[in-house]
Amino acid sequence: MDFDGQTLVSEVAPSVYQIDTLLGGWHKVTAGYLIGGVEPLLIETGSQSSVSTLLRALKQLNIASSDLAGVAVTHIHLDHAGGVGDVAKAFPKAKVYVHEKGARHLVDPVRLIASASMVYGDLLDSLYGRMLPTESERVVVLYDGDVLSASGRERIIAIDSPGHAKHHLGFFHEQSGLLFSGDAVGVRLPDVGVLWPATPPPDFDLELFVGSLEKFKSYQPKRLAFSHYGIVDSPEETLSLSRDTITRWAEVAADAYRQDTSIDDALQIEFDEMLKDIPSELRQRAETLSGVHSNAQGLHRWLSKSRNDHAVSGEE
Repeated sequence: MDFDGQTLVSEVAPSVYQIDTLLGGWHKVTAGYLIGGVEPLLIETGSQSSVSTLLRALKQLNIASSDLAGVAVTHIHLDHAGGVGDVAKAFPKAKVYVHEKGARHLVDPVRLIASASMVYGDLLDSLYGRMLPTESERVVVLYDGDVLSASGRERIIAIDSPGHAKHHLGFFHEQSGLLFSGDAVGVRLPDVGVLWPATPPPDFDLELFVGSLEKFKSYQPKRLAFSHYGIVDSPEETLSLSRDTITRWAEVAADAYRQDTSIDDALQIEFDEMLKDIPSELRQRAETLSGVHSNAQGLHRWLSKSRNDHAVSGEE
C-alpha cells in the first residue's frame, strides 16, 4: 500500500510485515508489525488517529475481520496503544495482550486519558486521539517469559522491560530473530538518523532501563524492530549505544539537579548536539514525538524519587 508515493507496508522477515501507521500524517515515525500465519498477531496499533491507516493496511494484507487472532502492545502510551479499542471492535475474535500493570487502563482508559491530556495538551486530540475501552474478557495479561503463538508453530516471547514505563513489554520472535523493542531502547527515526532515549514521567528509572537493555541482549536478537521506527540490523551495537546515551543523559541531568539549575537547559545542549545536522522540519518532528521537555520531566522525577528514597533509607 502506498501513500503519497511512500510504501506503507513492507515484508521485513518471512510473513512479518511492517506497517507505517502515519502518526500526524508523518512517514516513518510510528510502526506496527503483523506476524502472519494461521493465527496472525499485530504488535502495536499506534494512536487512535492512525487506526484508519492501520485498517487499510491490514485489508491489503488480506486480514479479514474474523482473521486477526491477537493484538499485543508493548505499553499503554497512546502512540502505541491508543487504537486498541477501535482495533478490538474491528476484529472481534482478537485477544488483546498487555503487561499486567497496563491491563486495567485498556478496560477503563479514563485515568490514562486524563494523564495524557496533562502531558500533551492540545496535541492529544489534534495528533494522538484518545482511546476506546476494551472488553475485559478480551484482555490477556502477559508476564515475563510468557509465550504467544502466531501460527501454532512459532514462538513469540514476552519480555518484561521496565525503565521507560513500568508497564513495558518487548516481544522476541524466535523464528525471525526480531525483537520488538517498543520504547525500551529509545527512538530512532530513519530520516533523523540518531538514537536518543525516551525518558518521560512518571515511570522512568535508569537502573531498570539499563537492566532491560541487558535482558534484550540475552536473547541474542538478529535485528531490532523499533516502534519509532523500523528495523535495525545491528542489535548489539544499538543496545550498547542506547546504554551509553541514557547513562550520559542521566549524568547531565544529575549534575543540573545537584546544582539546582535547569535540567531542560542542560538536556537541550545534548539534544542540540545530536540533531545539529538535521533539517528543521525533521527536528521538529523528533521533538514533537519525544522532545527535551518531556524527557527532562522524567529525569527530574526519577532524580527526586531517588533522593527521597535515599533519605528514607538513611543514606543521606
